[in-house]
Amino acid sequence: MQERPTDIGLCDARTLRALYASGQASPVEVTRAALARIERFNGEVNAFCHVDHDGALAAARDSEARWQRGEPLGPIDGVPASMKDLSEVAGMPVRDGSLTTGDDICDHDGPPAQFLRQAGAVLLGKTTTPEFGWKATTDSRVTGITRNPWNTDLTPGGSSGGAAVAAALNMGVLHQGGDSGGSIRIPAAFTGVFGFKSTFGWVPQWPPSTMASLSHIGPITRTVDDAIAMLNVIGRFHGHDYFSVPGQPADWGEQCDETGRLDGLKVAFCPALGTAVRDDEISHCVGHAAHRLEKLGAQVERIEPEVESSLETYRILWASASATQVADMTPQQKELLDPGLAEIAEWGRAFSAVDLLRAQTMRTRLNRHMDHFLDSYDLILTPSVPIAAFEVGHEVPPGSGMRDWMEWTPFSYPFNLTQQPAASVPCGFTAAGLPIGLQIVGARFEDARVLRACRAYMNAFPPRFPERLNESRP
Repeated sequence: MQERPTDIGLCDARTLRALYASGQASPVEVTRAALARIERFNGEVNAFCHVDHDGALAAARDSEARWQRGEPLGPIDGVPASMKDLSEVAGMPVRDGSLTTGDDICDHDGPPAQFLRQAGAVLLGKTTTPEFGWKATTDSRVTGITRNPWNTDLTPGGSSGGAAVAAALNMGVLHQGGDSGGSIRIPAAFTGVFGFKSTFGWVPQWPPSTMASLSHIGPITRTVDDAIAMLNVIGRFHGHDYFSVPGQPADWGEQCDETGRLDGLKVAFCPALGTAVRDDEISHCVGHAAHRLEKLGAQVERIEPEVESSLETYRILWASASATQVADMTPQQKELLDPGLAEIAEWGRAFSAVDLLRAQTMRTRLNRHMDHFLDSYDLILTPSVPIAAFEVGHEVPPGSGMRDWMEWTPFSYPFNLTQQPAASVPCGFTAAGLPIGLQIVGARFEDARVLRACRAYMNAFPPRFPERLNESRP
């Protein structure tokens, strides 16, 4: 029988499953521990914008009864989970981080919440996001500023910043994020947790985002095994999502094994990916991580794909989507918008249909090039983000002279354009004690291969999580 951990609030899904099965712990006890951690930390980091205390405990009691009967709904029955505030969850408001929305309670579940609930997961509440998820930091006029647990003066990134902070502090075990330009991988890198966006269409969502063809749903967790357990539930075809496609593996972890070896994998290490945005400290750390993958058996070759910059292509698509997002709002509603969102939406209105179609053509060229490049390699390695976390209250690093968040995220949005699976794995810290992320990318529909490499790396080189707030401060 597995020995019961001292702190039940720090257990992963696999441990909880064993404890529930043996009767050493109950979903009610674990849910109370998760709620206690939210109560302990959330006032300082603002990861949750809505906590469904009563609903979570009711779900936990139902789960406890199933485990006592020996009839759990599945491996994550009774495991505490959270949803991003852009997702629809029955019994909870959908504020989208915006003053233009209200506190009306949603009466239905979107696909991720529906699948999690059907599997018995305990939905604790909703995590913070910037307004409509428009930028790569997490603050909004309706929910305030979300802060990095390693240093609360700094941003956790975004737009799934609340989910990443919740994972770093184990305020629940499974956390749903969304990623249209890096919104899972950026905050995962800044907070030192694991974040994964699947092949486009393999994790359904409804209603679709304004720029639906860029938007991916995925897990943010402390371990790859937890992410796999979550993907095994939410990574299924759903007819409500027009973009949902079948073909997902029955077990997203099917290529993982206990040896942790990566023999036979050919990996392209691309430390620049055609960008001039570099930080020597982060480049060194990511290069060391590539060498670690070699020790696990992978064949790693340093090479740069000859791709054109996709920044303007992405900007046109993103700004056009932002313009569409606010197009039908009243003048009074537009006055309530985040000024940055209002600005990019106005900018997007200036693009023509010809501009949009040209951007789609450039996107197709990028996709074709990356597909061809991955004919020769199994995986691509890059930094997740080329900088460390910076001060809250800013959309770009202060003093950088950058125009928008897309300029400091050059490694993330290209893989939304190509719709490939991509993950951020914690791979070290800066001298200032801030987390650094390694991005591992695969060809479309090779999600299990990406997860195999991520799991092998994290099991061989376990990350460190914050035991208290502000550990990186002097």
